[in-house]
Amino acid sequence: MATGYRTHDHNGIPNPLARLSDEELEQIGKEFDELHEEVKSDLGDRDARYIRGIIALQRRLALMGRVELFASRLWPFWWLGMATLSTAKILENMEIGHNVMHGQWDWMNDPVINSQVWDWDTASTKEAWKHSHNYIHHTYTNILGKDKDLGYEIMRIDSHQKWHPVYLLQPIYNVLLMLTFEWGVALHDLDFEAIRSGEKSQKQVLKELKGIAWKGRLQIQKDYVAWPVLSAAISTGVRAGVRALADRRRKPTRRAADRLRRVTRRPGAEPLRARLIDDFRETYIATVKADFWANVVRNVWSNAIIFCGHFPDQTYVFTQDEVRDEQPGGRYVRQLIGAANINGSPMFHIMSGNLGYQVEHHLYPDMPSSRYGEIAPRVREICKKYGLPYNTGPFSKQWGMVQRTILRLAFPGGAPRRKPGAWTGETFISQGERELAVAAAAAAAQED
Repeated sequence: MATGYRTHDHNGIPNPLARLSDEELEQIGKEFDELHEEVKSDLGDRDARYIRGIIALQRRLALMGRVELFASRLWPFWWLGMATLSTAKILENMEIGHNVMHGQWDWMNDPVINSQVWDWDTASTKEAWKHSHNYIHHTYTNILGKDKDLGYEIMRIDSHQKWHPVYLLQPIYNVLLMLTFEWGVALHDLDFEAIRSGEKSQKQVLKELKGIAWKGRLQIQKDYVAWPVLSAAISTGVRAGVRALADRRRKPTRRAADRLRRVTRRPGAEPLRARLIDDFRETYIATVKADFWANVVRNVWSNAIIFCGHFPDQTYVFTQDEVRDEQPGGRYVRQLIGAANINGSPMFHIMSGNLGYQVEHHLYPDMPSSRYGEIAPRVREICKKYGLPYNTGPFSKQWGMVQRTILRLAFPGGAPRRKPGAWTGETFISQGERELAVAAAAAAAQED
């Protein structure tokens, strides 16, 4: 049987690793390695078309949203532009930026779509995020004292974490974190624990703060200065042109532009100038508000998806002693039971960056996200074979458990929640997965 340090998790709940022998862990490692290599050898044109298509779609949506906001003074266009821009920002962060910077598309050797040069529309610098997320979080997933994403250093999300009075406020700053998630992640990348302990030098801290300030300035200039000014200028210009055209029809002997200049410069023209200034100001403010709420929508959505993938009741947390002698197969199992999926439609998975398949993402963070739905049934087969849990559930259930945990563990104590048993459900759990399997088989047949 497996060595004693895996006999139970830190809360006394039996850990699936406890009953796996070293031989079984070795075999599990081989099977997951083989699945990874199988997909890796199959990557090709359809995968490249997918990511390029998503990037093209996102750019069209972003441009469409900005154009719609040229008329942001009109509430139908305000709502339409805000919704379109929110969708574009979610796609850019979740399915494109997060996954490209994981190196999922580096095999394409594309000069732009690769983890070394791609940067994303958020306050975090790509260098800091790749270190804190790609390396720290994905290497030490759910290991207490090592994985900084466990509560993001400000929340108690496991009863093993020592309680402190500051956690009484976590239901409040949890809401604030939802609304400002991109800025919370940017500051989290600093690693406050390393700063307090002296592990990170003052020089490195200043460098990272400069990076955050630089990215933050770009975000503010783009969303709250440049685009709103452009919207206001175009809107005001169009309205002025319409007024001049109407005036020209009343006085056809004068050119509209000359008429507009004479009218705005002569004595008594202040009301018209004031109207134009008011038009500019109102459009500018309306566009700023739309950009602000688009960022909020993106922040709340990404926060919900990420929290649902890591903090529901089903996920396991590990002590450093439990993983001290971890085998490759044990690492796969830790990633498997340390994450949770969210059931959803194909569109839901695209909008979540395919992080509705958080289990598959943690097993294979460098695998193209479009393949997670294809391999999920194979992962479940391995779970059935070795009696392992496969953590998944509807969005409402996963999100509700996360919020309940945050609220309960704001106070002292807190008993561990019941964990799921071995997966006994269906291999395919959605029509979308069946369609992906059929499409994959058809693509393979066409290549043959």
